[in-house]
Amino acid sequence: MGQCLCRKWFQRRPPRLLMLGLDGTGKTTCFYRLKLNKTVQTTPTIGFGVEMVTTNRDGQSFNILVVGSGGDKLQRLWRHYCYNTVGIIYVVDSADKERLAEARELLFSILQTPELSHGTPVLVLANKQDLEGSSHLTKLTDELQLHKLVANPWHIQGACARTGDGLYKGLDELSRMIREIKRRR
Repeated sequence: MGQCLCRKWFQRRPPRLLMLGLDGTGKTTCFYRLKLNKTVQTTPTIGFGVEMVTTNRDGQSFNILVVGSGGDKLQRLWRHYCYNTVGIIYVVDSADKERLAEARELLFSILQTPELSHGTPVLVLANKQDLEGSSHLTKLTDELQLHKLVANPWHIQGACARTGDGLYKGLDELSRMIREIKRRR
């Protein structure tokens, strides 16, 4: 009886997304723009935070786990947050061209995590598109080598966390990819 009740409770929880990225990319700002639809003064995330966000169009709810990058120590713990994750939101600073190789390495290492389901969809939020000198999506796609993600459906979305531009559109696309995977199973 207890096992049945426990299973039903877990089935009702909204699916979980992980929001990851290097430090300073705007993960927390993106999250609060999605959650509250306004810009919130943030500080660097220490550890992680979880809250529910509802997408703009289809009413799908997600628990989004924002994990601070925290350098190598915290990044080694990221794999523990991958259980029961149905999608990844990977935030990249479009204007920080010097760290794109590091961002690519981190993304590919996360997707190799055994605790992550094979074929987990990835939304790459190319944040800070409003800044002068930010990389165009085509260049970011090449620099991040997204075409090598053959096992994972992916979408890259230009975004600006401060204004909210592109955030819901990206989340809607991730929701669509998740529904498509469920339909195939």
